[in-house]
Amino acid sequence: MNEHSLVIGLGERAYSIVIGPLDAVPAIAAWRQTVEQSASLLVVTDRNVAAAGPLAALQRFLGANRRDAVPVCRLEPGEAHKTFAAVELICREAARRRLDRASLLLALGGGVAGDLTGFAAAVYMRGIDFIQVPTTLLAMVDSSVGGKTGADLPEGKNLIGAFHQPRLVLIDPAFLKSLPGREIRAGLAEVVKTAVLFDPVLFDYIADRADALLAADEAAFLPLIRRCCELKGAVVVADEREKGRRALLNYGHTFGHAIEKETGFRVSHGEAVAIGMDLAARLAAALGMLPTEAVEKQRRLLRRLGLPTELPAGLTAPAIYQAMLGDKKNISGRLKLILPSAIGSAEICDEVPAETILKVLS
Repeated sequence: MNEHSLVIGLGERAYSIVIGPLDAVPAIAAWRQTVEQSASLLVVTDRNVAAAGPLAALQRFLGANRRDAVPVCRLEPGEAHKTFAAVELICREAARRRLDRASLLLALGGGVAGDLTGFAAAVYMRGIDFIQVPTTLLAMVDSSVGGKTGADLPEGKNLIGAFHQPRLVLIDPAFLKSLPGREIRAGLAEVVKTAVLFDPVLFDYIADRADALLAADEAAFLPLIRRCCELKGAVVVADEREKGRRALLNYGHTFGHAIEKETGFRVSHGEAVAIGMDLAARLAAALGMLPTEAVEKQRRLLRRLGLPTELPAGLTAPAIYQAMLGDKKNISGRLKLILPSAIGSAEICDEVPAETILKVLS
């Protein structure tokens, strides 16, 4: 498999994304330079990843490049454990291991592990470096890129956190083979999101290779992961702290986060985003922004990928709407929604009537 790399050009905070086997020559060079410059290193992962192949592969590599044993901090898996208590656990483990400002945290896992590790790196000793090594598709194409870190509160998702860019992102598509099908499908929701926002050619690529993608075919995923990272990276460079255009990346997420919260995270993030995208497209059509055929085209692709497009049973429109009002993107109590205007284009809208939203939710 070929190795790809690209740079997120943020001046002194610029970093590389390397996509390919961890033992590829350019990847080894990137690893060696970053890891050997650190005074010490702490790997942060969850117990599921720790029991699987990615941690063993990482330890084999690090063992060949460091004389000391690399300590591992194991978190409980899942969104329910994405809490400030987990951030404190990472920081206390770092302190117990005597990590200092020249040390390095390494996030190995999905979006939860990456967000928590990045947040811990942002606040430990007022900020140390960290590396992202994502092991889920969702993390590879989305959460590992861009420097958004954080944890959840009972009142809502990601209400505490910081913008803290990684030093390096290393993506090995071979890790996808270790994922259950539900995880692949959840990651594909974020891929569809990116395509609907920015790239109709990518949308068609997904549709044409749906079977290969669902089977975790590395050859099909390599250009797809690179393209998603390119598109997100360009947005991050233009608007690092989400003052404007970066808000587009939340397409489907205002609805989705509310669905996650109201189901107690029984619905996964990717599944909730898929439902949220269908709701957002239907809302855009109700407002006259999006042709009905585009709504159907997106829905067909989501369903082809095995993703839900209907609200889970038992959820009510008023409950979801109230949860949406707690979204962190809102300003002065006004919902900020991302609504598509075509496959490949979307707009930020903050003046959508509540009755229209409630009608779509119903």
